[in-house]
Amino acid sequence: MDGVMTVMKSGGQYQVVIGNHVPDVYAQVVNEGNLGNAADSNSSDSKGASNPFDAFIDMISGIFQPVLGVLAATGMIRGFNALFVAIGAYAQTSGTYQILNAAGDALFYFFTIFLGYTASKKLNLAPFIGMAIGGALVYPNIAGLSGGETLYTLFEGSVFASPVVLEFLGIPVILPQGGYGSTVIPIILAVLFAAKVEKVMKKIIPDVVKLFLVPFLTLLVVVPLTFIIIGPIANIAANLIGAATLGIYNFSPVIAGLLIGGFWQVLVIFGLHWGLVPVAINNLSVYGFDPILALSFIASFAQTGAIIGVLLKTKETKVRTLAIPAIISGFFGVTEPAIYGISLPLRKPFVISCIGGALGGAALALIDTKSYIIGGLGVFGYTNFLNPDVAGVGNLYLIIAISLIAVVFGAVVTYLVGFGTLFDDAEVATDQGIETKNATTTEGAIVQANGESYVEKEVIESPVAGQVLPLSEVKDEAFSSGAMGRGIAIEPTDGKVVSPVKGKVTALFPTGHAIGITSDEGVELLIHVGMDTVQLDGEGFKTYVENGDTVEVGQTLIDFDIQGIKEAGYLVTTPVLVTNADNYLDLLTTDSKTIAMNEYLMTVVI
Repeated sequence: MDGVMTVMKSGGQYQVVIGNHVPDVYAQVVNEGNLGNAADSNSSDSKGASNPFDAFIDMISGIFQPVLGVLAATGMIRGFNALFVAIGAYAQTSGTYQILNAAGDALFYFFTIFLGYTASKKLNLAPFIGMAIGGALVYPNIAGLSGGETLYTLFEGSVFASPVVLEFLGIPVILPQGGYGSTVIPIILAVLFAAKVEKVMKKIIPDVVKLFLVPFLTLLVVVPLTFIIIGPIANIAANLIGAATLGIYNFSPVIAGLLIGGFWQVLVIFGLHWGLVPVAINNLSVYGFDPILALSFIASFAQTGAIIGVLLKTKETKVRTLAIPAIISGFFGVTEPAIYGISLPLRKPFVISCIGGALGGAALALIDTKSYIIGGLGVFGYTNFLNPDVAGVGNLYLIIAISLIAVVFGAVVTYLVGFGTLFDDAEVATDQGIETKNATTTEGAIVQANGESYVEKEVIESPVAGQVLPLSEVKDEAFSSGAMGRGIAIEPTDGKVVSPVKGKVTALFPTGHAIGITSDEGVELLIHVGMDTVQLDGEGFKTYVENGDTVEVGQTLIDFDIQGIKEAGYLVTTPVLVTNADNYLDLLTTDSKTIAMNEYLMTVVI
């Protein structure tokens, strides 16, 4: 699994090696398994720390993310179906069109059922209850009444005038025009309410009949109330959201395009773009089109262009290697490799891509671009803009032209403005054909290029005194194999551990036998006193710092009883490891056979 360094079997037990994060994972396991109170405070703290906005974004992403892939896929089917009709490949009345339209439109038409499932998973309701609620909302006999014969009108003569087409026990039921098919807000609110009802039912219904009485009573309460109260209120809210977003767009389409196109990638980084996804789906349901999400379309092309500029300009082999697959995925609308791997660390290309996205969004607004489906991304997203009710391809050619201009803009401006290096000066010098020479001293790694020296290092001092051993001689495979990290080991002659760097304590084990420190330069260190000494449960160890403390070089961290640990049958061999060594070019260790505290131990070549 991702995050597990290795697994070993010894003495009938399995040891799962995960590094410095043991206390956090332990607390979570205890909490999830109801094994005690150790992690209760951590769990409640993490939940309480989330503000309402973060909680809302988390809920929305949890509901929509599972279905977004198939939603995009079915949207692409609808888009290509419309394209083939527009170019005359077949008629809209043909069987081919009808079958493909069914494949593409079914998900959106029955969207409430799918959202009933995903919302139930997110909001802790039995998923099939959520699906049943969604199914009731789009039940054909009910949906067919929408827009039919009106019994009477509520609030007649006001802006809230609503035709009543059926009653439940004499209570008027208001149905939205077209029914609840493709709607978003009603089913989410209904599931949220149902989760509360189900929780109450589970408490009051005896275990012997819970299997069928809990869903029976939950549906009996929630479905009528959804039609009578939740649905109409949610429908009004949906109309207000749609009107508000279109109002903002109509106030100044160009400004909307600049803001959405320019900040879209920033929203993606922080996960805030999920807040706009239900708005777009809601607009499609209410109006049949959405201008909001459409304005973000050019951002991926501008980002891809910026990476092309990096590829053309850079002299770094690693960056060129990363850039090529990032460009390919970028053209298909997947820009995370480009953003996180290249443009964001280099900063300037990311800013340039945001500017390109803003200009592209403004250009789309100028030509009144709207999306008619939630479809593919990148080059697969062009069919999103085909209006199924209008013959021809509309402004599709202009949209394609704007996306190509965005690619050229990103590439040219990035190339002209330039950027820094993503990796180290020595590698850049090698890529540029400069003759380099490396030397190692106790002061660190010195990289010489064309007569100039570059020192990119962090020196690690010894945290304990004793005899120096190579890591391969440690009598524990978790350490000797390098699974826990790279470094060196010391056979202590003094029962004291001091800080080898200036930094912060990021992992202090309750037993006191091990401590993790992250230096101010980002090097992650693990000092593990003895082998299997966790079994001593803290006996023989005394700690002088707490998790989160800042420490100085030479500051006392731990005292340990060497003789007592040995008498208990444990080795005191102490590995000193760099657990994130893979982030660095090299790790150099001392050649000395013995060492005192605060003497030179290792150099991390940055």
